Amino acid sequence: MQPLSQAAVWTLPGELAALHGDSAGPRRRTPRDWVVDAVLFAAAALVWFDVHRNPPADVPFNAADLCIGAIACLALWWRRSLPLLVTLLVAVSPLVSSGAEGAAIVSVFSVAVRRERPVPELVTALHMLAVVPTGSLFPPPGLSGGQNAAWLVAMALGALGWGKAVRVRRGLVAGLHREGMLRLAAARRAEREQIAREMHDVLAHRVSLLSVHAGALLYRTERAEAGEGPPLEAAEVREAAEVVHGNARLALTELAEVLTVLRSDDGAESFGSLPCLKDIPALVAEARGAGQQVTLTMETNAPDSLRPQAQRTAFRTVQEGLTNARKHASGAPVSVHLHGHPGTDLEVTVTNPLPGRVAGPPASGTGLAGLAERAALDGGTLEHAAHQGVFRLTVRIPWPP
Repeated sequence: MQPLSQAAVWTLPGELAALHGDSAGPRRRTPRDWVVDAVLFAAAALVWFDVHRNPPADVPFNAADLCIGAIACLALWWRRSLPLLVTLLVAVSPLVSSGAEGAAIVSVFSVAVRRERPVPELVTALHMLAVVPTGSLFPPPGLSGGQNAAWLVAMALGALGWGKAVRVRRGLVAGLHREGMLRLAAARRAEREQIAREMHDVLAHRVSLLSVHAGALLYRTERAEAGEGPPLEAAEVREAAEVVHGNARLALTELAEVLTVLRSDDGAESFGSLPCLKDIPALVAEARGAGQQVTLTMETNAPDSLRPQAQRTAFRTVQEGLTNARKHASGAPVSVHLHGHPGTDLEVTVTNPLPGRVAGPPASGTGLAGLAERAALDGGTLEHAAHQGVFRLTVRIPWPP
């Protein structure tokens, strides 16, 4: 198993940081750590007490044996801050103290949890070299030397296997946690990118309306100054100024909204209502109010049955078509046609004549590229082409029954 990164280790609570042993650095014990350490210490102390309560008949009382076993048990409280040093000392302590066997088994388990191979295997082998000779020479009552040695080896191997199983489980949990965090980050990023595309379309629409009105004011003013047309009346100037002011204010409001969303952690939860098929007539009316000649034909049944995402794609298609027509074919009539019903495809078509100097689609193509991505995400297609002086934009979106 590959070692976890430092960032991934510290994202998990409790002992997951212990997977790296010394490399994780010292840290404060959590309440769970205190409980685990207390249980392991109690188990080691119970073994120490039982050994000295019923010592082998042929082994005289030894105060050093008693003290060394007690020290080995107490040393387990430092197994987190000094894992390798404590493990090495405690693992070989049964060589001189039969009461340290419980603490040695805990140390084998601990190093198997905290360190990668071959360190746990080497420590276990060292421990077995220490306990097998003494276990064979001084078995407890009721067991032969061979049986006692086999039992000690089995306990050491069991502690090693248990510790490695715990390490593998923690690695899997850490990996799943990290994968979940990556998926969450990817979902947030995708949602923010979608919001950014939505706001790009909206702002492009607003700015194109501003450009149309500002260009009209500039054209009328230049003609009046050259004596080729009547000057603008106060009512006309006021009306144009109101349109420019209103769209500029809306553009700033929507720009502030998308910046707020992109800076927030909850993504689309801060985003307002998104457009749907029912909003297309209002969009066309707004374009007509800006002086654009737009013909709208909607031949759709049960528009609410279409997925919200697909409805937004249809709306953005019309919006992109109107915006491109204002940019690249100002003054040309635009035809918008929607046709479809459940069980077929929703087809959205926007056409407009091209000026003589233009022989193809818009030069930048940024909006069309984003629109094509939207359509692909909905399982649809986008086509755009200029034929016989007419630019046609068509998006087809599946409409399940």
